[in-house]
Amino acid sequence: MSFISTRGGACVTASQAILRGLAPDGGLYVPAVFPQMTLADIAALTKLDYRARALTILRGYLDDFNVQELADAIASAYEAAKFDDAAIAPTKKLDSNTHVLELFHGPTLAFKDMALQLLPHLTTLSAKKNGENREVAILVATSGDTGKAALEGFKDVPGTSCTVFYPTDGVSDVQKLQMTTTGGENTHVIALNGNFDDAQSGVKALFSSADFHHQVNARGKVLSSANSINFGRLVPQIVYYFSAYADLLNAGAIALGDEVNFVVPTGNFGNILAGYYARSMGLPVKKLICASNRNNVLTDFFLGGVYDTRRQFFKTTSPSMDILISSNLERLLFECAEIPQIRNRIRNCWTHLLAYRLQYVPQRRGQRAQIPIRQSRLRRVIVRAERNRLRVVRRKHVARRKPAARLNHHQWEALPAGEFLYCFPNAAGAGQSAADTERHVRSQRQADIFQLRPRQPGFP
Repeated sequence: MSFISTRGGACVTASQAILRGLAPDGGLYVPAVFPQMTLADIAALTKLDYRARALTILRGYLDDFNVQELADAIASAYEAAKFDDAAIAPTKKLDSNTHVLELFHGPTLAFKDMALQLLPHLTTLSAKKNGENREVAILVATSGDTGKAALEGFKDVPGTSCTVFYPTDGVSDVQKLQMTTTGGENTHVIALNGNFDDAQSGVKALFSSADFHHQVNARGKVLSSANSINFGRLVPQIVYYFSAYADLLNAGAIALGDEVNFVVPTGNFGNILAGYYARSMGLPVKKLICASNRNNVLTDFFLGGVYDTRRQFFKTTSPSMDILISSNLERLLFECAEIPQIRNRIRNCWTHLLAYRLQYVPQRRGQRAQIPIRQSRLRRVIVRAERNRLRVVRRKHVARRKPAARLNHHQWEALPAGEFLYCFPNAAGAGQSAADTERHVRSQRQADIFQLRPRQPGFP
């Protein structure tokens, strides 16, 4: 299994992606392909406990780890002494159509324990596999629960240290006490003024700073992350979606192949993205419902197609969801990109999309949309629906009054980086291989689940 950056970086192995956390170009690592689970494979999970289910799923992604290494890491992460329920992540029935997946049975009572009890083992294994003898310095930005779970997971793990940055007034009193009272000789907690977005942006800036990397290297350390920007944090979360489905099968609540909906409280978009990856692997999921609080930037994006962070930030009683810049959304955009050439340009566009607007392209013939990409170079784009897919017909440079250009899918490659229309496809573009076509058709089916198209007022 190879991993690539959402911004066009070179391929790396699973252990390298885990060890690095963030790609050198600032992008997030994503799998080159999704390992597939057939209905027979899913049915087989019903006979396994949570640890064995985790081994089955993780083997598909972490193929440069041998089975015994993964089995030992999983056994240590999910040992009975750390979780107060033998099922690890039990599914409880509320009524005939509603069940709750309980993810609070770990040592810090946060669902992040499901991944952060395993990540330290994967990190140390990754360091050994890559001949890394320096101390792995874990940097974490938190809105509350990730911080304590990371500190607990990496506490006194040989060859590692863990530093957590949290907004001083952006976590609950319980979460603050959990973090500041953590033991261990290798843990550090730093409060900062601002909100989680400020903490996360600061940590990303450190990862992108060549000077900071030089200073860290001079001290005999190498940087990594325990946030969900690290694929090693994300992949264990895929497991409990499959496990929940297997539990429903065992309970007789559904039949094999029945589609289910998952409602996921969402902040940084990692948890619900794990569900997206599970469906991409073959899990029968009908809808992934993104639940937000007053900081509803994701709700507005999925219902109206606009991602705009220029809004009031609210402090709520659910601080882990008080996020305006959802980092893992970049992974979703990568999967939903229209053609491979566009994917390679995300590295120059994502920052501008966050700073300005990501506008969904209208689908009616001849309808126009203003798509701000760079502040000094606004583009007016005319699109039309043709053979059930969107195609740019004309691109007009408003600021410079250049002649209109006619572009086809093959001409995207010649466009300057960052100067393109980012839209979601209805099907694969012309001139692509059969494999590309299958992948884009699959991506479109996944995009439909997230309700990327604008809906009528009052649509649930």
